[in-house]
Amino acid sequence: MPNEQDIYEEHVLDHYEDPYHRGTLESASHMHEGNNPLCGDRIVITLKLDDSGKVSEAWFEGEGCVISQASASMLIERMEGKTIEEVKAFTAEEMLELFGPKLTPNRQKCCLLSWKILQSALHSPIDEDGDSSAPGGPSLGEEQ
Repeated sequence: MPNEQDIYEEHVLDHYEDPYHRGTLESASHMHEGNNPLCGDRIVITLKLDDSGKVSEAWFEGEGCVISQASASMLIERMEGKTIEEVKAFTAEEMLELFGPKLTPNRQKCCLLSWKILQSALHSPIDEDGDSSAPGGPSLGEEQ
């Protein structure tokens, strides 16, 4: 009988090997990209926000460790259909709970990368040329 940790690890690997909405969203209204220069993880999140203020579609692309990529898949799956207010209210602690297994502080940065990028994407509309108008913020490595 698998213990709870084994179940979580299987859940994490499922999201890594068969991610939810991995790719490019051509009709995106919002986009943000970020990385963790300490380990090389990179995530791009694209969103389509509808007129009622909901995330009608969410997609991610990126490369990096199992934790960063699996957590991005979990987050994107959880946030579709949520209002902008619900997405903004989703905390870092809730993101770590969503991921499952307990992580060291350095590995928590891998898990929280997609959460930080999602929060920035809400404030990063794409202009008619396909460029995001978001101001650049610090990378995870610069927050020390």
